[in-house]
Amino acid sequence: MIIGVPKESKDHENRVALTPSGVAALSRNSHRVLLQRGAGLGSGFSDDDYASQGATIVDTAQDVYSSSDMVVKVKEPLGPEYEMMRPGLTLFAYLHLAADPGLAKALLANRVTALAYETVEDRTRALPLLAPMSEIAGRISIQIGAHYLEKQQGGKGKLLAGVPGVSPGTVVIVGAGMVGSNAALIALGLGAKVILLDTNIARLRQMEQTLSGHLVTSAAGIEATGEAVAEADLVIGGVLIPGARAPKVVTRDMIAHMTPGSVIIDVAVDQGGCIETCKPTTHSDPTFVVDGVVHYCVTNIPGAVPRTSTEALCNVSLPYVEAIANLGLSQSLERDPVLAKGLNTYEGHVTNRAVADSLSLPFQSPESLGAFSPN
Repeated sequence: MIIGVPKESKDHENRVALTPSGVAALSRNSHRVLLQRGAGLGSGFSDDDYASQGATIVDTAQDVYSSSDMVVKVKEPLGPEYEMMRPGLTLFAYLHLAADPGLAKALLANRVTALAYETVEDRTRALPLLAPMSEIAGRISIQIGAHYLEKQQGGKGKLLAGVPGVSPGTVVIVGAGMVGSNAALIALGLGAKVILLDTNIARLRQMEQTLSGHLVTSAAGIEATGEAVAEADLVIGGVLIPGARAPKVVTRDMIAHMTPGSVIIDVAVDQGGCIETCKPTTHSDPTFVVDGVVHYCVTNIPGAVPRTSTEALCNVSLPYVEAIANLGLSQSLERDPVLAKGLNTYEGHVTNRAVADSLSLPFQSPESLGAFSPN
């Protein structure tokens, strides 16, 4: 199989879909890897690093798309890439189609077989390909929040850790999943007071038993969430429904009761955001202010630490890429129901129910379309 790796086109997206060691693993199995020139530079990998492991370096994204059986990316294709898509192409990347109807339309119109990292789901409902980026986003969100709380960044000038005689900052985390638990870990490590909200009481119990420090857990009802947000110096939004648009759990009215100079980071923004005042931003222009509150809503937060993010992503994604390359799409989906959950579009149809419902489009099961035979 010919596997293509284009350079990422999203603003300040320095991750890359394969490391040189990933290329080596594919090359050992007689697969050919086409890498767009410079694709790995942002993560610290030179073209020579890839070429020495068997990659063929090509000049443009068009060269990658036109000659590859499967294109692997980190983030979703952007507008100029839509014209490069064609029937028969397999695309494997973070897609977040529920919040991107334009991309969904392009994939369907061009009959692209699209697999989304974020909907690959195991039997425990864990998301193995989303998990490492959620870990990174959760951890770095506290670092980012602490930065934007500084006065010169528009914040209220509060140190999350506090000092002897001065209370620490309060971090409110909405959602106790992978993002929320990692954000709580770092915030507590700094010495901040942390209020962790979720509707899953068993998960809150687990977090209380696992984490130590100034941790308060609370059931995430409207009243409790509003009270916590009003108290917060920093709010982290980390609510996720796999494949679907994120629900709006922090309202504009709640934000109006926050102290000016407080900070909000909506990690769920790539799925539409879980904070009502959220709108997508970029690393070039990351923040805006609503009701005196600084909002950070960058859609590719882990792209700020590309070396760590690239290595973490490739650790978990490479086995699936190898399976598709070695077995072919149909057989790999048939053998692995976890990977099969990742199939979002096939032959012009939406094959993930949560995506279909979010976009108000018809759903077709992959089996009914012949993507693979049911076991």
